[in-house]
Amino acid sequence: MKIAGAAIDRFVAKPDPAMRVVLLFGPDGGLVRERAAKLARTVVPDLNDPFRVTELTGAMLDGDPARLADEAAAISMMGGRRVIRLRDIADKHAKLIAGFLEDPVGDALIVAEAGDLPNRRSTLRTTVEEARNAAALPCYADDAASLDELVDSVLRAAKLEIEPAARQWLLDRLGADRALSRGELDKLVLYMGPGASQVSLDDVRAAVGDASEIGIDDVVQSCLGGDMARLERSLERCRQAGENAITILRAVSRQTLLLQNARALMDGGLSLDQALGAMRPPIRFPRDRAFKQQLPRWSGQRLLDAVDLLVEAELDCKTTGNPADALTARALMRIAGVAARAARR
Repeated sequence: MKIAGAAIDRFVAKPDPAMRVVLLFGPDGGLVRERAAKLARTVVPDLNDPFRVTELTGAMLDGDPARLADEAAAISMMGGRRVIRLRDIADKHAKLIAGFLEDPVGDALIVAEAGDLPNRRSTLRTTVEEARNAAALPCYADDAASLDELVDSVLRAAKLEIEPAARQWLLDRLGADRALSRGELDKLVLYMGPGASQVSLDDVRAAVGDASEIGIDDVVQSCLGGDMARLERSLERCRQAGENAITILRAVSRQTLLLQNARALMDGGLSLDQALGAMRPPIRFPRDRAFKQQLPRWSGQRLLDAVDLLVEAELDCKTTGNPADALTARALMRIAGVAARAARR
């Protein structure tokens, strides 16, 4: 069974008891782990319970394929349904999963975590999506709506309100990885301390400022701003932090498309400020500063060329087998070079 969109959160909160295997996959490893833990807790509230929770890895199954069925058939000494947390599985385990689903034993829920699986070529993903007793849940980087919801839920639980400018500044620096986003929000709550009620722009800058210097946002702004030295440093930090190349390319693509919209409005006769205000939602402080620095460097044709280059780079990352980090760096350096040359003219 394939589950997507808003149905994912509903399923995670209350999974169908007929599902024996739930596969979570995608580029957002933090979201994979968060949803996997939530799913497991619907069966076993205490994930440290050694009698009802077993953890396996793909490497363990490589050496002992029968262990999956053995663990699924095991009965807890203390009673209650069990959970098997299966981490780091890949397409090479598709045949094993298919065999289990054809003749499942026991009643344990198997929560399987994988990385970013190709859409149509992944045998593991296809196996789970086509099975009646299994579900596949993609985990992609948060969009604006889901980030808004995450910010609201964390701050609401801490009884905090947030100023609009502070919210926008925060949203611009979250989203590449759910675990990192939640960690930054938790850090903000801790920074505010007991008794606080309103989060200001100064508060989020003080609490989350360090993260913005090493995040994907720094890659986006340095690339489209033409700062090649800063882009090289930012890409290296992202590589060391384990950021996904596709996530980086898509972040740059989102900003490029926004620049395209603003440029079209300017070409239609609006001033830069008018164009930013006419966009929906409008680009306001503090996000407008990056746009005002970048837009003069980008004509409509240059932005079209940049979008084509980003699409080509993502396709190459998925199909050529060449190192994705190198392909991403090459594409972003070319784009930054265009912006840098335009600034010198």
